[in-house]
Amino acid sequence: MNVLLIGGGGREHALAWKIAQSPLLEKFFAIPGSPGIAAFAECVENIPVDDNAALVSFAADRAIDLVVVGPEAPLVNGLVDSLNDAGIKAFGPTKSAAQIEGSKIFAKRLMKKYGIPTAAFEVFDNPDDAKAYIRKQGAPIVIKADGLAAGKGVIVAQTLDEALNAVDEMKAFGTAGSKIVVEEFMDGEEASVLALTDGEKIIPLIAAQDHKRAFDGDKGLNTGGMGAYAPAPIVNDEIAAQVEERILKPTIDALKAEGITYRGCLYAGLMIKNGAAKVVEFNCRFGDPETQVVLPLMESDLLELMTACADGSLRDKKLSWSKSSAVCVIMASGGYPKAYKKNLPIDGLTKAKALGAMIFHAGTKLKGDELVTSGGRVLGVTTTAPTLREAVGKAYRAVEVIHFDGVHYRRDIAARALN
Repeated sequence: MNVLLIGGGGREHALAWKIAQSPLLEKFFAIPGSPGIAAFAECVENIPVDDNAALVSFAADRAIDLVVVGPEAPLVNGLVDSLNDAGIKAFGPTKSAAQIEGSKIFAKRLMKKYGIPTAAFEVFDNPDDAKAYIRKQGAPIVIKADGLAAGKGVIVAQTLDEALNAVDEMKAFGTAGSKIVVEEFMDGEEASVLALTDGEKIIPLIAAQDHKRAFDGDKGLNTGGMGAYAPAPIVNDEIAAQVEERILKPTIDALKAEGITYRGCLYAGLMIKNGAAKVVEFNCRFGDPETQVVLPLMESDLLELMTACADGSLRDKKLSWSKSSAVCVIMASGGYPKAYKKNLPIDGLTKAKALGAMIFHAGTKLKGDELVTSGGRVLGVTTTAPTLREAVGKAYRAVEVIHFDGVHYRRDIAARALN
């Protein structure tokens, strides 16, 4: 198969690493790719990922058999629809299906209509009305931008002042924040369950736990994710069955009832309390950094599974998993998720790999022959081991030998599970 991967972050590097292991693969391209992805695929940097016509043209010219769309923005922008219209197979949901992430309001209303467990909520397009409602409800309370905000459009406000300020802060997200969702605060333990689906059959992947906040002890601002581990012990067999039967299957069926076939990866961000799971949010693609811990434990052929999702033949597929644990520690630029410096030289990757780590490039580029930082989240350092404790130790030993100026990372990834 000739395969084209769209994206260039840590998630896409992990996808490229896994796809490259498939005996089905012949030619492999990535747009735009990254210095990490370049080890597996030919990277094409001069086509923007929001130019559907140019991407379709490239796929047609290279006789691409499957386009794998990594990030949410091209999915919400209807790239899969454009590819399908040109007769090119794609892994990922159509524009209408991608609304489940592209619009928090769409997702919440769908869940409410079809009885899928989630937090109570109200929708506002007038900031004064939102503030009046918040004053009535009190804090803690959650404020979310309706549209895409790179994982940063959610504020869990612990005080009334923080909540009222959060309403004003939503303006920073432009049209994405012009409508907002105000939700009841849910406490408990978070987990992420990703599932592959062809619109009929659903195959949940092993559960992971992400660490959203910037600092240890879940302090600081929300980020795109500072690290993850899998499997997440909070999702035992009973919870896993409940998530499949009460959340994943009903969501695919609800979309179908609305005239939408969802194919690709459906990500359910969950809050678990007293043995019951509720949906925090849905994403229309693989999670980042969850992908960097889930795929290293997958023993099945990912390319074969993605093709089955795209052409509706998932029903006869099964997955096999390693019995190990995986941990990913994100090494971020100082200041992230706010302002940070770029173009800082990175060293120590060879030493880290010698310690048994996989290094997934999240925000890097080459300046001449030198690898430098180019994003907020720079590297995902992933390790696997027979136990979670061993995987954590191995990951942090690798992190300690990598350096760039101002590097910031959390030192408590997976601490909750170990405790």
